[in-house]
Amino acid sequence: MAGRYGRPRSVLRMRTVAGQVFLLQVAIVVLLVVAAIAALVLQSRADGDREARNRSVAVAEAFANAPGIEAALKSAHPTTVLQPRAEAARKRSEVDFIVVMNTQGIRYTHPIANRIGKKFVGTLQPALAGGVVTEKITGTIGPLVQAVVPVFSHSGPDKGKVIGLVSAGITVNRVSGVVDDQFPLLFGAAAGVLALTTGGTALVSRRLRRQTHGLGPAEMTRMYEHHDAVLHAVREGVIIVGGDGCLLLANDEARRLLGLSPDVEGRQVADLGLDPATAHLLASGRVVTDEVHPVGDRLLAVNQRSTDQAGGPPGSVTTLRDTTELRALTGRADVARGRLKLLYDAGTEIGTTLDVVHTCEELAQFGATRFADIVTVDLAEDVLIGEEPTSPGGATVEMRRIASRGAPPDSGLYPVGRLIRFEPATALGAGLTTGKAALEADLSAFAGWHLQSPERARKIVQHGIHSRISVPLRARGVILGVAIFWRSNEPEPFEEEDLSVAEELVARAAVSIDNARRYTREHTMAVTLQRSLLPRALPEQNAVEAAYRYLPAQAGRGGLGGVGGDWFDIIPLPGARVALVVGDVVGHGLHAAATMGRLRTAVHNFANLDLPPDEILWHLDELVTRIDQDEGAEEAEGSVTGATCLYAIYDPASGHCTMARAGHVQPVLLRPDGTAEVADVPGGPPLGLGGLPFETWQRQLPEESRLVLFTDGLVEDRNRDLDEGMALLSRILADHPGRTPDETCEAALGALLPDRPSDDIALLVARTRVLDTAHVADWDVPPDPSAVGQIRAAAVRKLIEWGLAEEAFTAELILSELVTNSIRYAAGPIRVRLIRDTSLICEVSDRSSTSPHLRQAATTDEGGRGLFLVAQLAERWGTRYTTSGKVIWTEQALTGRDVVAVEADGEDP
Repeated sequence: MAGRYGRPRSVLRMRTVAGQVFLLQVAIVVLLVVAAIAALVLQSRADGDREARNRSVAVAEAFANAPGIEAALKSAHPTTVLQPRAEAARKRSEVDFIVVMNTQGIRYTHPIANRIGKKFVGTLQPALAGGVVTEKITGTIGPLVQAVVPVFSHSGPDKGKVIGLVSAGITVNRVSGVVDDQFPLLFGAAAGVLALTTGGTALVSRRLRRQTHGLGPAEMTRMYEHHDAVLHAVREGVIIVGGDGCLLLANDEARRLLGLSPDVEGRQVADLGLDPATAHLLASGRVVTDEVHPVGDRLLAVNQRSTDQAGGPPGSVTTLRDTTELRALTGRADVARGRLKLLYDAGTEIGTTLDVVHTCEELAQFGATRFADIVTVDLAEDVLIGEEPTSPGGATVEMRRIASRGAPPDSGLYPVGRLIRFEPATALGAGLTTGKAALEADLSAFAGWHLQSPERARKIVQHGIHSRISVPLRARGVILGVAIFWRSNEPEPFEEEDLSVAEELVARAAVSIDNARRYTREHTMAVTLQRSLLPRALPEQNAVEAAYRYLPAQAGRGGLGGVGGDWFDIIPLPGARVALVVGDVVGHGLHAAATMGRLRTAVHNFANLDLPPDEILWHLDELVTRIDQDEGAEEAEGSVTGATCLYAIYDPASGHCTMARAGHVQPVLLRPDGTAEVADVPGGPPLGLGGLPFETWQRQLPEESRLVLFTDGLVEDRNRDLDEGMALLSRILADHPGRTPDETCEAALGALLPDRPSDDIALLVARTRVLDTAHVADWDVPPDPSAVGQIRAAAVRKLIEWGLAEEAFTAELILSELVTNSIRYAAGPIRVRLIRDTSLICEVSDRSSTSPHLRQAATTDEGGRGLFLVAQLAERWGTRYTTSGKVIWTEQALTGRDVVAVEADGEDP
């Protein structure tokens, strides 16, 4: 090149080298100066942080131990005393804030007044334990260091305890100003050093240029040889093409990638034997950046630039890089990424509900769509009922096919619902014993898998199913079933990598299936317990015609739901009356069901006391409170925190209805004319809160009215609020007022029941009846002992009129004793009422609130045997209190003929 371009070209190149050395030396000096500045800045920050921590701790400690702090914290208005002192101390100590707070972190002082009374932002726990907290944070005023110290009590019962906290903070910029003043001096010194170095470097560079000006041919040749060695050693092809399309240079890597011969320099690009696209690209000289070109079996990334920039010779430089291996690695990475996404999607799409069958169907659907062509899932029978399957122990394993997706008709695969006996001699049967997955890459080879069923195996292969993977569903060391992946539409068989993906996919699904199995077991137990605690049949009574429905909750997405504590009851009461009860215990599961049973038993016991609805709820409230206290003391998981209840009493003799509710949803009243309204029963607190009274709702109901009592699960769910559900229920009831109670239940559930109810639903519909006035007789009794005989005679006549002559003698004795006791011991007026219902009811009412007591009279006593005689003659007897006194009642069983007559008289027209 020295001969071709002359000596000046060599001098120019040396000058360029000298200039580069000059620039390198300048860069080194600049870097040293920058490093010194950076070191000073870092030292400044460290010193600033340390000074900020020391000052904030000192100020906080000083203020926390200042006289009067303890008294101010214990005063009625700490802010009034502490705020001015804190601001004065802050200004004197030149910190940014001093905050005094209580042990809960509520500020008493702050430089910004509107932040007083708000929660302090920072770590408090070490200071509450008696230590000192320092931390660096970024606040609204910038980076700052704050310290929190405790304030100890030095007197009183709290002596030695932390009664408050003091925090002081200061920004780092406030304490780092001193170091910042050193920067001008540093910059001046750096500029001087840079100028001195630049001058020295310039002198050295000029001397270097003078020295390299006389380089000989040997030195220059050696320099070019080194350049040529580097050019041919790199793993990137380099090609230089002149402006006339002649190849000037091709390194060894370019020759290898393009398949060029050793003597290609000096030849035209078009004569090199390259493919037309590559030859045209090299000859064109156009600018190319990372353009991929296929050359033979390689993919080359091509970059091309022109050489005539900045006065250079015409032509182009092209670099070639082999990306074939990179493309293969990228493909494998794409496959791995796709499999990771497959497993991630499986976690979101499989196991959305706690239902065993549905989870198996989700596995089959996902696998057939994303991984295989056909997927079948088989489970052990015990898993379907929530039990753990027994270990096969090497014997034949029986499983039932639960789900299948993608199987063509008559494919030979077992249908859903079929009980399958897996033979241990096959790889699949052995895997169900050992828990190992099995890969059958070529089913047409019939390498043992066909022994399960040779006939079906031939049909499977005939339908084009050529490969399969079987993976046992294993969770917690127990084999629940097996998932089998079949391939038919895709020609490639399953591989070992597919086996690992299938194992991971099934392992995740097995966890969901096992969770669903355990939920099924617990749900079945809870449902069994709850149904055993609920009424199995309606009691015999003539006050209302009733129908009911109870539906336990089902698990929804994520396992929400489960059997709850809803219940209902119809309780016959004295005087032909009836109590209607609906309640709901907070919570789900066995605990809620068991608590429901306790409350239902308590309601029956309280109902036997014949108390009004508000007193019944008051007693229940006390019971739930005691239950909560007992379980809270034991720290039982899922303890009951309350319950709701609606209690109604209906009297068919008068048509009078009384209700009270404790936090329960209001009932709906459907009148005979089809008008539906929400009964405005006063709302009391839920059971278990205690302390508040319950109010009653009273109404005279016409015959054929319908009382609809229910729990909130009927009218409220995730997609519908309570008011919307109540309005919809009222419309459904009003549409067909002539429905029977049973039809009303069906209509309400049909319109309001969600697909998968997340809460229990208890529904009770009662159509009211009114006793025939001919079956009720009453008399006022004067407070005269002679009136007893008159009442007895009138009662006997009425009983004979009712065809109850056989019961007349017993009823006469009972009335005689009860009326005599009222005349003798109670205050008037006295009233007698006879009711002919499923039994003969005798009632004697007076104004006294004193209840008679049954006792055993001595042989020498002249009296005291009246109530004993009544208890022996009557089937049941008791006392109920009214607002004006009490009622003593008795019930006598009717003979079979009398009962038939009563039922016939009470039939609907």
